Amino acid sequence: MLALLAGLALLSIAASCLTGSVGFSPAELWQGGAGSLAASVLELRLNRALSAFAVGAMLSLAGVMMQALLRNPLADPYVLGVSGGAAVGALAVMLFFGAAWMVDLAAFAGALLVALLLFVLARRDLRGAIGDGSNSLLLLTGVVIASGCGALITLMLSLAPDGRLRSMVFWLIGDLSASEPRPLLWLVLVAGLVFAVGSARSVNLMALHADAAATLGVRVGALRKALFFTAALLTAAAVSSAGSIGFVGLIVPHACRFALGPDHRLLLPAATLAGGSFLVLADTLARVLLAPQQLPVGVITALIGVPVFLVQLHHIRSR
Repeated sequence: MLALLAGLALLSIAASCLTGSVGFSPAELWQGGAGSLAASVLELRLNRALSAFAVGAMLSLAGVMMQALLRNPLADPYVLGVSGGAAVGALAVMLFFGAAWMVDLAAFAGALLVALLLFVLARRDLRGAIGDGSNSLLLLTGVVIASGCGALITLMLSLAPDGRLRSMVFWLIGDLSASEPRPLLWLVLVAGLVFAVGSARSVNLMALHADAAATLGVRVGALRKALFFTAALLTAAAVSSAGSIGFVGLIVPHACRFALGPDHRLLLPAATLAGGSFLVLADTLARVLLAPQQLPVGVITALIGVPVFLVQLHHIRSR
């Protein structure tokens, strides 16, 4: 299954490189030398496709971690307000400074600050094993922080001049049009995936029952903190690179769990590959549906995610 998903990932990236308002056949790309129009367009599309894959993979991987941490099927990377903190940081820079190079840095810093605030306020939930699986303090604290960030976002949008409002809204919805090669993005993804795969057996035990996992030698408190900070870091890196792209971290883990089962040893890498492929294909649709005009990729993921999640929910309820 992982080999098939890896093949799908390569096909999705290849399709993204060959598809757009200006079409090229594989032969034209092969014959075009360095500096040609075909080579330049291919480089732009490849950079965007690779960024989309990394962002989608991180959101999906963070979604699996959040669902395991909170033991809640509705959990996604944005449920604890980390994306809200990133949005506040990014929009504040766009509104008050206007420096494009500061946007990603401010978004990443805002996301990490919210994650640290959430950890301080809800550290009791993350400290040790909770026998009944309740995570009410962590979840409610995250919802309240997310609401506060939402209020700040609304305030900044209402104060923004017309010249900056469009770019702020596009970033908020999720946009990959300004994607650039980011080696650090891939470094964060690889590090998160290595940790996730190495912890998969312990996550399986914790997902069954925290007390049982503790008796089997799992350090539940340390595992919960590691899952929280890893998911927060993945979300912060993804949101700072592409804005708030919804539904990837919600529907892709559910689809993989429905197709492959709940074993996190397979689910974590499978969701990573599937999430990356899904966002690459969604971004390709965003580029070609109304070409040459480009749509925010967050709109495409929402339009696909809503019916897909409803179908998944129906299948879960009917089993």
